[in-house]
Parts: sequence; C-alpha cells; structure tokens
Amino acid sequence: MAVQYYEGIGRRKESTARVRLMSGSGKFMVNEKDALAYFTRMGDLNDILLAFKATGQDAAKYDVTVVVSGGGVTGQTDAVKLGLARALVKINADWTSSLRKVGLMTRDARVKERKKPGLKKARKAPTYTKR
Repeated sequence: MAVQYYEGIGRRKESTARVRLMSGSGKFMVNEKDALAYFTRMGDLNDILLAFKATGQDAAKYDVTVVVSGGGVTGQTDAVKLGLARALVKINADWTSSLRKVGLMTRDARVKERKKPGLKKARKAPTYTKR
C-alpha cells in the first residue's frame, strides 16, 4: 500500500534537501534522525517550522521526512526550509502568497564566488611590496 505524500525540493549554497510531507502524527525526521538531534543549533528548527505558522497549519498533523546532503549547517537549514514551503504549496496552492510574504518561497541564489588566477581568494590580492 502506497502512502500519499507531497514532495518539495529545496536548495541553498551547496545543499540539497528533498522534503516529503504526509499526514500523520507530527514526526520530523532528517536523514533518519530526529530533527532536534540533527539541527542542534538554537533557532534552526524554529526557522524551518515557520512555514507551518505562516500557513496556519499545525505541524503535529503532518509527518515530515527529509533527505538533505551537501553544504554546511546554514545551507542545509535553508534548503529544508524552502523544500518544506514548496511541499506545503503542493498541498494547497492558496498558501503561496502567505509563504511568499514571509520570504519562504524564494531560493537564495548566493553561492561562493570562484577563485581568480593571481589572487589568493576570490577577491583578496597578495600584499603589495614596493621593494
């Protein structure tokens, strides 16, 4: 028997998150770990669950499973946030405007700038010496 779920893909920097949302008892699993154990930094889980508050939904009505890879903590948090918002829009398209007002529907396109030849980093030049 197949379970009906709604999927949303979120990306940020080098991170990619595949979020699956299904009706259930409020379990939130990230890479087969509890979300509180995975996102240990203070405020990260509150940022992720902001999508439920913006739509007026109760997070305890849904089971959320996330597979996230790549990047660091901030990138993964933002990728999960975007993926969750996109999954909620698949449930009800009317929630798009309320999610957009909070800023959850826009992908943050900023990525690390590439290193240029002759420079130490992307923009840092070697120290100039006159003699």
